[in-house]
Amino acid sequence: MFTGNLPTTSSENYRIVLPQSRIPTAWYNILADMPTAMPLALNPGTGQPLQPADWAPLFPMGLIEQEYSKERYIQIPDEVRDIYRLWRPTPLIRAVRLERALDTPAHIYYKNESVSPAGSHKLNTAVAQAYYNKKEGIQSISTETGAGQWGCALAIAGDMFKMAVDVYMVKVSYQQKPYRRSIMQAYGATVTPSPSDRTASGRAILARDPETSGSLGMAISEAVEVAATSGGKTKYSLGSVLNHVMLHQTVIGQEALDAMAEVGEYPDVVIGCVGGGSNFAGIALPFLHRTLTEGVKTRLVAVEPSSCPTLTKGPYLYDFGDTAGLTPLIKMYTLGHDFVPASIHAGGLRYHGMSPIISALVNSGHIEPRAYGQNQCFEAAILFARNEGIIPAPESSHAIRAAIDEALAAKETGEKKVILFNLSGHGHFDMAAYDAYLAGKLTDNGFSPEEMVKSLATVPQI
Repeated sequence: MFTGNLPTTSSENYRIVLPQSRIPTAWYNILADMPTAMPLALNPGTGQPLQPADWAPLFPMGLIEQEYSKERYIQIPDEVRDIYRLWRPTPLIRAVRLERALDTPAHIYYKNESVSPAGSHKLNTAVAQAYYNKKEGIQSISTETGAGQWGCALAIAGDMFKMAVDVYMVKVSYQQKPYRRSIMQAYGATVTPSPSDRTASGRAILARDPETSGSLGMAISEAVEVAATSGGKTKYSLGSVLNHVMLHQTVIGQEALDAMAEVGEYPDVVIGCVGGGSNFAGIALPFLHRTLTEGVKTRLVAVEPSSCPTLTKGPYLYDFGDTAGLTPLIKMYTLGHDFVPASIHAGGLRYHGMSPIISALVNSGHIEPRAYGQNQCFEAAILFARNEGIIPAPESSHAIRAAIDEALAAKETGEKKVILFNLSGHGHFDMAAYDAYLAGKLTDNGFSPEEMVKSLATVPQI
């Protein structure tokens, strides 16, 4: 509800769009500045650290090199940067109408990643990953997707580079979000509800629980299996979690730094939702770089669903990134690779684990985790939509909820806080979720500590 007055000074700039010449020329690599050593991924058979060559059945060498690189900045290829020009730089917008609705002295800014052709931030890494695969002669990519944002992005990128894309979509999202499935198919991708009978891992999962709603861990198992058994004809592509994905998303935060400088303000807090960690890393890590190298203080808040509270409830240990145990062992916050999150509408946040980079930074105290129920988030999403005119993705609504709470806290203290969050995507294909919320039928699917304990019992002891 709007409670204040419209801005009276037309000269105030509430929307900053940098010129295309300001698209970053390099990705920022946090591994150059990590405050603590990053635990390496392990071979589950030997328990020894993986070497770059061990990743070769899944990824092209260009991405494997980025996974291990300690260079602070990695040049963005001209071909990738040229495609970025379709939508980058994305706008930085001050949410002045939301500020007035909240009657807060805080200034709220958001980076609008929903303007990409895919409707989310995911295209930043999809284009890069498709490019490096194509450069090395790969013609086919397999992947998983939760809510469908990543699948849509990779379908678009694959079509741009004329590559086949095989998507395993979490079954509950396949059913809840048919239009995201249609987008993938429109760009030529094959879309299969996961778990499926197309793979050995999918058949094994269905044998245990034929009625399972699926999970990102299950879909990852299927996509990894397809690549690993293809004889090198197909590579695997991941929309979050791994280091090279975090790297590609840092164009968001670099642009935000430049745009905030144009405004003449600097954020006291930077916020993003987290499932695997990519959009949060994208906006937060360039600001963390300034904290680590220049001492410029900014709080970093990572927001997850309370039904899948990886960072706020899970332990920090080595676990598989997928359900079937086909991936390397990764040191991360985890609920256990067998954990099946509740069927919330923020499908992109239904992942049992977390990016190793984000996990290490939470463990070292550089990132603050926070969790919300989905009704709290949809309430914030509606307030945002009615004031800022954008219906956000359910995933992004978690960041909006935290931004609103930070602004209300500033109202209580009278603090003129500057808040920045990442609007990671729009919710135009999530309207079934909004229908449920507006009809009062949306439930706050609970988290079961007992199920987490049961799942963690199967985690390898490292």
